Amino acid sequence: MPYSMKSIRVWSAVLVLIAAPAAMPQDATLEKVLAQMDASSAKFQDVQADVTVDNYTAVVQDHETQKGITAFRRVGSSMEMAMVLDKGQQGERDILYKNGELNYYQPAVKQETIFSAGANRGEYDSLLATGFGASGKELAAAWDITLQGMEIIDGVQTAKLDLVSKQANVRNNFSHVTIWVDPTRDISLKVVMLQPTGDSHTAAYSDIRYNAHLPASLFTLKVASGTQVQRR
Repeated sequence: MPYSMKSIRVWSAVLVLIAAPAAMPQDATLEKVLAQMDASSAKFQDVQADVTVDNYTAVVQDHETQKGITAFRRVGSSMEMAMVLDKGQQGERDILYKNGELNYYQPAVKQETIFSAGANRGEYDSLLATGFGASGKELAAAWDITLQGMEIIDGVQTAKLDLVSKQANVRNNFSHVTIWVDPTRDISLKVVMLQPTGDSHTAAYSDIRYNAHLPASLFTLKVASGTQVQRR
């Protein structure tokens, strides 16, 4: 199923999180990083954070910056995600991924667009888990990985991993994904997604609430009556 430009931008906005301070040796190898992610993946339950998203359009050299709150939780073998960007403003966007569907809701214009993952649900779940929660083995199965060194971000030592998807349809939309991951929490502090067009999407997170036993109500869209619904 081909990706629409809107779905690409929505996915680009939601594929990352950050965590608490970590400690990995500066001489860490990729094998050590992935092994640590294997161990910490089993501990991941949920996370909530403030998020800043920067969407860069290369052809006009324009940056669109949005701020909001996001939450992720593991439900069985699947991941659920909720995000509110520019809350309370005319441009507010509410996003929910659950049960293989991505809901994109614009309260100001009372419009909800629902993207169905369909046969590609495993791929969508894998993309969501790339920035957090995925084990090292799962990451290596889906991506060709290069360790580009260890970097400190906001006092947290992270492994900078450059990822190239092993699936052609993903590479057609995202030529590279770079994550700065805290291997001891299996959570990324920063993610940059680069498209073949030169457009890029960056997400950074703060005020992390890790394994906070988030309520199920966070993962439910509150849609106003009279909202127009479109399915893609």
